[in-house]
Amino acid sequence: MNSSGYSVGAVAGLAGITVRTLHHYDEIGLLSPSERTAAGYRCYTESDLDRLRHILCYRELGFSLDAIAAIVHDPGADALAHLKKQRAMLVERIERLQRMVVSVDHVTEAKELGMSLTPEEKLEVFGGYTEPAGYAEWAARQWGDTPEWQAGQEITKSFGKREWAEAERVREEWSGQLLSIMDSGARPDSVEAMDLLERHRLLLGQFMGECRYEMHLNLTALYVTEPGQLGFLVREPDQRPGMAEFIRDAAKANAERAGS
Repeated sequence: MNSSGYSVGAVAGLAGITVRTLHHYDEIGLLSPSERTAAGYRCYTESDLDRLRHILCYRELGFSLDAIAAIVHDPGADALAHLKKQRAMLVERIERLQRMVVSVDHVTEAKELGMSLTPEEKLEVFGGYTEPAGYAEWAARQWGDTPEWQAGQEITKSFGKREWAEAERVREEWSGQLLSIMDSGARPDSVEAMDLLERHRLLLGQFMGECRYEMHLNLTALYVTEPGQLGFLVREPDQRPGMAEFIRDAAKANAERAGS
């Protein structure tokens, strides 16, 4: 270890994360520098870096910060126990992804041969995630008379397994960016948050021909008033208190920025 430990900037560079993220981890008690230099500056030790590696690994596996805190604060789990647990979870994730690849290849082949896909096959790529019972009927009553809904039905009826798999990949990427922004402590009206919600609006437009700001505000408000809707955008393991409100408020700030 360096005689004076590692500064927050050095650790951020080593880990490939932002200084703001480290400050946030410090503020919530997840990871704090445990020593000080001779000049009085707080610094990270080798043990702190080991803890950060565990945190980042669990984040990659999709755990919320609250769940990670409970894991790394467990006095009965040593470094070796963490490594073994992480390896087992990574192997499980690899196996799941491999099964998804096989499934996608199988249905892609069927699609290329002109075979139609069942609703079950379309949802298969999402790892077993299915919409709540009665959702389709509820959504049709809610939006069925809008041009966006009608355009969306026309667009998605031709979707095959490949298109749904790509949509899921984009959703996962967007969800990860949302978590990073929230972890950084950014406000909903920050440029990063507004840009992310603008991307969300444009992505929705790919499924409905166009997603106007007014429609976007209505849709994001549903994440707050109809909590079950959030699961379509951010899966339950990654959800956290205040997330729905953050998305709604960022969408509102983005619409105001656009003058809508």
